[in-house]
Amino acid sequence: MRTQKKLRRSGAKIMASLILLLGSLAYIMALAVINGSIGFICAMGVTVFGAVGVAKALGEAIALSYGLIIALTIGCGVLRGLLRYLEQYSNHYIAFKLLAVLRDKIFGALRILCPAKLESKQKGSIIAMITSDIETLEVFYAHTVSPICIAVTVSIAVLLAVGFISSWYLSLVALIAYLMIGIIVPMISSSRLKESGVRYRAEFASFNAYFLDSIKGVKDIVLNNAGIEREQEVNRRSELLLKETKKMKHASTRAAAATELTVSLFIIAALAVGITLVHFNMLTIGKMIIGVVAVFGSFGPVIAISALPSNLTQTFASGDRVLDLLAEKPAVLQINNSNDITYENLKVTDLSFSYDSQIQVLQDINMHARCGEIIGIIGESGCGKSTLLKLLLRFWQKGSGEIAYNGIDIDDINSDNLLDNVTMVSQSTYLFDETIEDNLRIARPDASSDELEQACRLASVHDFIMSLPEGYKTQVGALGDNLSAGEKQRIGLARAFLKGSELILLDEPTSNVDSINEGIILKALKEQKSKKSIILVSHRDSTMAIADRIYRVKDGKMQEVKV
Repeated sequence: MRTQKKLRRSGAKIMASLILLLGSLAYIMALAVINGSIGFICAMGVTVFGAVGVAKALGEAIALSYGLIIALTIGCGVLRGLLRYLEQYSNHYIAFKLLAVLRDKIFGALRILCPAKLESKQKGSIIAMITSDIETLEVFYAHTVSPICIAVTVSIAVLLAVGFISSWYLSLVALIAYLMIGIIVPMISSSRLKESGVRYRAEFASFNAYFLDSIKGVKDIVLNNAGIEREQEVNRRSELLLKETKKMKHASTRAAAATELTVSLFIIAALAVGITLVHFNMLTIGKMIIGVVAVFGSFGPVIAISALPSNLTQTFASGDRVLDLLAEKPAVLQINNSNDITYENLKVTDLSFSYDSQIQVLQDINMHARCGEIIGIIGESGCGKSTLLKLLLRFWQKGSGEIAYNGIDIDDINSDNLLDNVTMVSQSTYLFDETIEDNLRIARPDASSDELEQACRLASVHDFIMSLPEGYKTQVGALGDNLSAGEKQRIGLARAFLKGSELILLDEPTSNVDSINEGIILKALKEQKSKKSIILVSHRDSTMAIADRIYRVKDGKMQEVKV
């Protein structure tokens, strides 16, 4: 049974971290608070000035004329509408600006973490983070920070006004009501909602990840007749998500009911205190009406706070996940302001590596390569061949030993420069939902049409592309799954040829093609070797036919074998 994820940070710490992201937008948040506070006081002014009119009619000595009271009542209503608009505009301006900032930060973090740290993350969970989690945080910025500040400001203003104009006893009742409705009740509700909110976000992310995997792998599900089992699992996860949703909604409803009950009790209490004060001649009936009406109308901001726990539990869960990603350390750090190279040779000396610092994946690896030769690396699946290629690109931080380009250790070469000199074609090539031409130009945006065609000819994919109705302008998305793994792999190989790097790392480049196309690709690679270094990884002995030197990997160790 899966262990439920708990928040790593407290709610206060999450809120503080999210508020710090405001940065230069803080002044707009302050403007929203000012507009909201004055706006709500204006809203109260409509009923309070009505009470003033009633008090004047009852004989209370009020200097304002009836005409001025009516004018102030109407003016408060109009001003309330304008200030409410400005408050909401400010809040949502901040929210959407920060959503853009957060998405940029998340994509920036993903760029830093990739590819090593992203290999272990479910893609559906990442998609949930940059969509639903970010949208949840919009509620925090637009409907949480400002309401809290407004509630505090308005409550203090009402306490002072009621105390000076009406009675400090009524102010005391209002203070107790504010503390109960705005702090105590939400704290009790939050403790009940927190666990269900975290469970809901965890189930939501898990369901997203599983459902996305099911859609992407639907062909294999059908081919293996596993549809019924997959459907049952989707339904099971859906039921779990629905169960957590019902629990969360039930808890939210109970919290809202508790708030409404508390408000009703304090309305009765304020009225009872007011009547008692009038009964003992401690307050005139006119001032009692003004004071009681002011207290009655002031609960709106604290009620808004009491409604926050149901949203905050979601915000905390989403915020915690986002902050986790932003705080996660990459497997390797970007290197800048160090050495730039133009590739001439590679030398690996006594290289060892472990993913978990316990089980050695590679041990005491020694090899070398130089321009004008093809190096073959052969071995069974899982022996560490692909890991070695990733280390040569510094996707993972090497353990002991040295990887040196032109005699310079890989840790002393600028990251961007390294990627300019070294290109890798992996076993699976990802194609974006753009044209084939656009997918190729990822390697070199300024490439000419002739250069695109030449690269594709070298990869033995030009004829296939020209057989498509729109040739290089064909949208990859329009092809759906009609592109075979071999065709995708050859487009990936064409990218590598187009980029023109001096060292090309090929991870099983012919694993998804037939023997005829394998021969064409290997012939193209052999023709390119005079200009480049090529490191060719495969589990097939036939692929090694073009290699000048061959290394065999077994159990994490590598030895050169005679050709």
